[in-house]
Amino acid sequence: MKLKTLLTINAVVILAYAVGALFIPATMLIMYGMTPGAGEQLMTRFFGVSMLALGLLSWLVRNSLDANVRRAIIPAFLVFDVAGFVVSLLGTLSRVMSPIGWQVVAIYLMLCLGFGYVQFAKPDSP
Repeated sequence: MKLKTLLTINAVVILAYAVGALFIPATMLIMYGMTPGAGEQLMTRFFGVSMLALGLLSWLVRNSLDANVRRAIIPAFLVFDVAGFVVSLLGTLSRVMSPIGWQVVAIYLMLCLGFGYVQFAKPDSP
């Protein structure tokens, strides 16, 4: 898989979650089996702000051919997705999230595999 394709997929997925977290936090929380209290909605919106920044970053660097940019971006997204995988897996296994949480686990796992591939198996290829 080309890095540009991976970054594009990453951006679209992250931005979709960012929009949901920012504009319909109660719906997102209910969908994942959580109570949409005021504090939870605020934290979901903060999560959305972070996701918005990461999604835009992924989108804006997808065409970069600069090796320094690739060396910085790939491990950062790999760590982000590994951490997201662990947190979502624990949240789903402990039943904090409803069974739809497995969707989030799968998304993070696929992105981990993609960024792991371009980091270790196919380094420095645009």
